Amino acid sequence: MIGDKFTETNMNPNLKGRDMRKAFDSDDYQVMIVANKFQTGFDQPKLCAMYVDKKLGGVECVQTLSRLNRMFPSKAQTGTFVLDFFNDSEEILAAFQPYFQTAELDDVSDPNLIFELFDKLRAAGIFSWSEVEQFCDAFFVKNKSNAAIANICKPAIERWSKRYKSAIEAYKQAREMFERTKKTNDAVLIANAENSLKDCKKEKDALEIFKKDLGTFVRFYEFMSQIVDYSDKDLEKLSLYARNLRPMLRESVVDEDDIDLSNVELSHYRLSKIKQQHIKLQIDDPDSKLEPGEGMGSATAKDKKEELLSQLISKLNELFITDNLTENDMVNYAYTVRDKVSENALVMEQLKNNSPEQAMLGDFGKAIDDAILDSNEAHQNQMMQLLSDPVKSAGFSKLVFDMLRLVK
Repeated sequence: MIGDKFTETNMNPNLKGRDMRKAFDSDDYQVMIVANKFQTGFDQPKLCAMYVDKKLGGVECVQTLSRLNRMFPSKAQTGTFVLDFFNDSEEILAAFQPYFQTAELDDVSDPNLIFELFDKLRAAGIFSWSEVEQFCDAFFVKNKSNAAIANICKPAIERWSKRYKSAIEAYKQAREMFERTKKTNDAVLIANAENSLKDCKKEKDALEIFKKDLGTFVRFYEFMSQIVDYSDKDLEKLSLYARNLRPMLRESVVDEDDIDLSNVELSHYRLSKIKQQHIKLQIDDPDSKLEPGEGMGSATAKDKKEELLSQLISKLNELFITDNLTENDMVNYAYTVRDKVSENALVMEQLKNNSPEQAMLGDFGKAIDDAILDSNEAHQNQMMQLLSDPVKSAGFSKLVFDMLRLVK
């Protein structure tokens, strides 16, 4: 069964009106796939095993894995089990350590930070206060449909989407202009185009950060309101509105900003047991103190280079059998092959003047085959895997091709 928001009827047709928590407690279902809502909010003492396929960190990690920490007859004898495909044991230990024995704050959170973020969100001009009031009034009306409540958010969504779409288009045009002016070797033109590109990126980033700030506001208010009596109904109203508005704001991926790996397909896989261990928490660890909430509303845009590297590593992990390969081995190999192919002037000219589909039909295929065959001893493992598997070789070729498009 699939357990998360808006999936009860569409993806679980056999529930027959039952709440998923009760259905999972029956003999009808033994496995539940969850995303966010039930990842941390599901409480079922029978739960004894968990398969983790996403990155966990901080309090989210503690809340998620603690779903297993519920008492049930015979559970102490059978034990619990976590199969984690993404996280290192050291990172899990670091997440749990501050909450082991006594959770103590290293400093005091400033409760007034919530007012600064409140003002920042209102000043963005995405929503009006009357819309917040209208949303909250409708939210507490009995039998009010989710669609009717969501419609109240539409004006804010349209404002944000319109500005975001305009910012994306301006950013694309500024980037194209910057690329053209670089070829002129005119220092003044290049400097002006670069400043224009930075301004356009700042507007795009500001709208993406607004979305992040909505989530920050909700989390901080929900935490601090349990400790501090704000006696401010406006904070409560904005928290409710922001919690519902945030997931409706859809960001776009700028063309050419990310490597397009959509054509890479998984043809086969192999399971390898890497390690099994018990994580031992330290008693009276002097470093296990929680940091107070601070710096709210100071989010920055994501580092594109780090995002690209993360995507590259993810796809390389899918392509190669990594038993004897480190991430550095695979990344270095991909860049080595890319650099070798980029030395082929004919290939780069075809890449520059043709569509990706046309360029792939040119001299690229022979160039990458030559680059793979020229692999030195340090890359024999990767080379042999590619030469022995045409599907894997095709996937790697497409990956290198997309990397070349970023530097053409």
